[in-house]
Amino acid sequence: MATSNLPRLDARLGAAFAYVRAGHTAADIGCDHGKLSAALAGSGRCPLVLACDLRPDPLQKARLACAQYGDAVQFRLGSGLSVLQPGEADDIIIAGMGAETIIEILAAAPWVFDARYNLVLVPATKHSVLRRWLVQNGFALRDETLCEAAGRWYTVINARYTGEKREPTGLECLCGKIPGQPGDRAYFAQQNAKLKKYRLGLAPGAESDAVDALIQQMEERICP
Repeated sequence: MATSNLPRLDARLGAAFAYVRAGHTAADIGCDHGKLSAALAGSGRCPLVLACDLRPDPLQKARLACAQYGDAVQFRLGSGLSVLQPGEADDIIIAGMGAETIIEILAAAPWVFDARYNLVLVPATKHSVLRRWLVQNGFALRDETLCEAAGRWYTVINARYTGEKREPTGLECLCGKIPGQPGDRAYFAQQNAKLKKYRLGLAPGAESDAVDALIQQMEERICP
């Protein structure tokens, strides 16, 4: 039952919405205020949305936001993907958490290492760390959307398991699928600033030399 009375999504949640496949059950992990769950259910994009959160208060806000959609939204209180049974949802959204937390959630659910699952990941921090882990563990980065919010750049990552594990390059980790998108140079500058900060803590040696080379490559992307 689609409705025109849908919540307004910010750029990040709008990009996440776009990566969720129509007609599939979605799990919104860390649903917070429930706006994305409400939009997915209320638009008719998903026949069922599982709104999940670790904390009772956000989950109660999600209940209120999604109340008009009845059984199209179900609510789960608990940690990460432990609230789901394998196969309950094909599209899995994990948003608003740091990369390390997202990695912990995925690593704790071996069943998600399966091509049937469409992952929509919105890391709040350490985008490059998440990209590296995904590629190292057999997930393909299918696409990304660059978003700006509150003066910072974020990325929304769409990934799917293929089983092909490899070691990504430093540029792949820092840039992902962003090159060519509006705002890409500003995003690269943000990533490069973080890389330079990391470089300050390194002693002279092979690693610092490799980081210096990567900084130079990033600067060439910022100012070609």
